[in-house]
Amino acid sequence: MQDNTFQSRTPNIVDQVADSASQAIHSTQRAADQTLGGLDHKVQELRQQAAPRLDRASERATAIAQQGAQSVRDTTGRLREQAAHVSEETRQYVRDEPVKSVLIAAAAGALLMGLFSLLARPGR
Repeated sequence: MQDNTFQSRTPNIVDQVADSASQAIHSTQRAADQTLGGLDHKVQELRQQAAPRLDRASERATAIAQQGAQSVRDTTGRLREQAAHVSEETRQYVRDEPVKSVLIAAAAGALLMGLFSLLARPGR
């Protein structure tokens, strides 16, 4: 008779364990859903807070880039003007002092050739 009693209780215990497991799974799913819902809400809040900051950072970066580009344009313009001025002064000096200009050019050429030959020596 003990066998019958045990056998009659076994399906009942299995059902209880299965019900408990099912309840645990559902409880875990609800907790996970609530947690994920809370996380989604937090992500949305962070996104809303970050958007204006990112916009301001982007605007600052754009302004800095524009200032840099303008600075490059200004500097390039000044350098062109200076190069044109030096070029004109050089032309005028060559017109005024042709002999000195040729001698200076020859001396500069000789100096450069001397430097090149020094650097081109084997063993250096």
